[in-house]
Amino acid sequence: MVNLSQVSNKLHSPVTWLSILLLTGLSWYYMLFDMTMIMAPHWHLYELTMVFMMWAVMMVGMMLPSATPMILLFAKISQTRQQRSAEFVSSNLFILGYLLLWSLFSLVITLVQWQLHELALMTPMMKSSNHIASGILLILIGIYQISPLKQQCLNYCRSPLNFLMTQWQEGKVGAVKMGLKHGLYCVGCCWLLMTLLLVVGVMHIGWILALSILVLLEKVVSWPEAINLGICLACLGFGLYFLVG
Repeated sequence: MVNLSQVSNKLHSPVTWLSILLLTGLSWYYMLFDMTMIMAPHWHLYELTMVFMMWAVMMVGMMLPSATPMILLFAKISQTRQQRSAEFVSSNLFILGYLLLWSLFSLVITLVQWQLHELALMTPMMKSSNHIASGILLILIGIYQISPLKQQCLNYCRSPLNFLMTQWQEGKVGAVKMGLKHGLYCVGCCWLLMTLLLVVGVMHIGWILALSILVLLEKVVSWPEAINLGICLACLGFGLYFLVG
């Protein structure tokens, strides 16, 4: 059994830190300086590809920081197991599995956005143009924030040691599988919250930053219920405003 406090106080692999910082930094550089796109009236393969790349990069920048405690603990446990003659597995394989799940989400949300665009429910600047659709989506987001499924997925995301001790799989393929499974819980926790960008603007950097902070707080503070309830009430309130306004 690995003691979490001991793990947290020791130096983690520089390669792991470098991977997290590099991926996150490049993603935010793109979002801050290169993410400009006005969509054509009808999308073709080029537009679909660019929007998918945009979502995929955003998910790396937004979600990887919140997964850092899990990734660092994986790296430390792998190092400890190597000292006991077990196979050392790079944390980059865990990251790969984790980001593959968010890439799948990016593909799905790209296809959803495409259909909304074709139905003229979004502006060329990738923001909802229909108050009824916005209101319905906001209410769904608010309800999901306090749903049992959301709480179950969040509990796994908030408990790195419990996840790794119960879900550990040996070898390189096992590391990717663990990354995929953690990514599945993470997507289950945050997928509907990410759709808020369809309402406020997919490329709105202020909202991207705000959502990134909220996701991180959900996973690290000792009172996530208050954050969930706050998001729930805010989304329900604005959802009703859009529906009746």
